Amino acid sequence: MSLVDEAVGAGARQVAAAEILDLPVRTLQRWRTQGEGGGEDRRRGPLTPPANKLRPEERTVVLQTANAPEYRDVSPKQIVPRLADANTYLASESTFYRVLREEDQLAHRARSRPATARRPDERVATGPNQIWAWDITYLSAPIRGTFFFLYLILDIWSRKIVGAAVYDEEDSVYASQLFLKTCLRHDLDPGGLVLHSDNGGPMKGSTMLATLRWLGVTASFSRPHVSDDNAFAEALFRTLKYCPAYPSQPFASPDEARRWVEAFVHWYNTQHLHSAIRYVTPDARHYGLEDAILANRQRVYEQARQCHPERWSGAVRDWTPVAEVRLCPRANPVPQTQVA
Repeated sequence: MSLVDEAVGAGARQVAAAEILDLPVRTLQRWRTQGEGGGEDRRRGPLTPPANKLRPEERTVVLQTANAPEYRDVSPKQIVPRLADANTYLASESTFYRVLREEDQLAHRARSRPATARRPDERVATGPNQIWAWDITYLSAPIRGTFFFLYLILDIWSRKIVGAAVYDEEDSVYASQLFLKTCLRHDLDPGGLVLHSDNGGPMKGSTMLATLRWLGVTASFSRPHVSDDNAFAEALFRTLKYCPAYPSQPFASPDEARRWVEAFVHWYNTQHLHSAIRYVTPDARHYGLEDAILANRQRVYEQARQCHPERWSGAVRDWTPVAEVRLCPRANPVPQTQVA
């Protein structure tokens, strides 16, 4: 109880402190009602070891058998029957599992280990044209089961849509062409730029990868089936498909889809006040206009507070610009001043 009180006094949550001690929080609450000092821990547990417990030498044989060349690639469910076929019984499957777990050996081994993907490196943008994210989404076509494909490239620092195109199929050639046109349109040397995407075929196609290597662009990829790794693009697609102007009927042709996308991009970049960047438009942030806009908002709020101080219980709203944007942030980010 004193350890929990000390942790809570230092700012920890009681539930988290109880979990570290392997105690339900309800048990702590019950102890507090049992008198001063919080009562005693009445848990007793077994007083003697089980009579059928494995002897140390038997436990050693179980471990040696599980790690033997003929058994180390299979599970205990396979080991025990095979031993029985060889007229040998050492322990049950559950005992094999328990012993392996206690020795921290209960894991996939050798070729049975499932494929794993490393979390993408955290990258930090402190200005425009440092990190772009891109993806492809479906646009409904007039024939059921067919689609047009919208390619979108987003600057994650300003949230500006820097490139967009509609094609009738997914292809790395189209992705490469869009990326090149986007760089030319913005008069940008892409050397050192980070381009993030998921693991789709067009993203990892040979044409696209060759183009990025040729231009000196760093390619970054999400983990398979982890949409949060490309959250900027996914959030943009949700805004696109849930905006009131999104048509309720399929697009009649690729040209109609292109016209609608062009209008959406103009609205999004020049009129949409984005919540993640202090409610300024992506264009205002991308082209360095946000400082004046946010400074004016700060001044308006300060004046309103001076006129009616009784209506403010604390400081005015924070309108300072967002200094950095993190791609695939770690749980405990380390302050950085440049693109990682």
